[in-house]
Amino acid sequence: MLCVIGDLVEDIVVWLPESLNYGTDTPSQIVRTRGGSASNVAVFAARIATRENPNSIGARLIAQVGDDRLGEQLIEVLQIAGVDPCVVRSGRTGSIVVIVSPDGERTMLTDRAASTQLLSAPDNWFDDVSLLHVPAYSLFSESLATATQACIATAHEKNIPVTIDASSASLIEAYGVSEFRQVIAKIQPQVLFCNTDEAKTIRLMADPINVPIVVIKAGASPTTLITRDGSTTVEVAPVSQIIDTTGAGDAFAAGFLNSYQNVYIGVDTITDISLRDCVLAGHQLAARVLRSPGATMDTQ
Repeated sequence: MLCVIGDLVEDIVVWLPESLNYGTDTPSQIVRTRGGSASNVAVFAARIATRENPNSIGARLIAQVGDDRLGEQLIEVLQIAGVDPCVVRSGRTGSIVVIVSPDGERTMLTDRAASTQLLSAPDNWFDDVSLLHVPAYSLFSESLATATQACIATAHEKNIPVTIDASSASLIEAYGVSEFRQVIAKIQPQVLFCNTDEAKTIRLMADPINVPIVVIKAGASPTTLITRDGSTTVEVAPVSQIIDTTGAGDAFAAGFLNSYQNVYIGVDTITDISLRDCVLAGHQLAARVLRSPGATMDTQ
């Protein structure tokens, strides 16, 4: 089972049909959904797993959420999606306002609140876990960062592979590029996901990090797959009627990791050809989210 550690918040997605009218009204369409990179990955992965086995728990989320009604609602959404919510209830549930401009560009106003305040996770939360995925968002804010590092150490002790998503070029710069590279080297992930901006920020091409599998996403352009045997690219099938890019990167990670854990965990030899199937699975799931409002798979 895939386990993810990090954010569980509310996403408030605002679509602007025209430029924002400062100081007055702007007609818009607003959708509220469950959000946070970690919970997105867990929900998308669970939707795939429960489709194959409706009675299974598809994924697990380790997080902290507020001791309030919004927190209760978000937990209910996770459970309905087939996610096992291993959450601490304390504080105030966070929200992220995602403003989608007419050209599709996203601006995010973040108030992560309780989601950054996790202190620890009990060892039994790792029972039946085959893979631990960590969005780098979980490494940038205390006390969540310390709890995340402890979870990673527990995963290593239990021989559970760890994967990382770089998450945000701007946050990496604020954290410190050298410091972030040192953290990645310490964590020793099996897979590192990033987009082209994040790859450029951490100088992946000029100064590669010693990670067995690096996946660089480039939107509609080909995805780059780097292993110790070299580099290859995987074409992205065109996606028609794109509604919203929110959560597409998380969907890609979920699709990739679902395929990866089902086939390659414990396998000694992983080939570039076989990893292409994981990339294609990521593309397929991301395409569904691109045609859906917010970080959902509710295709319109």
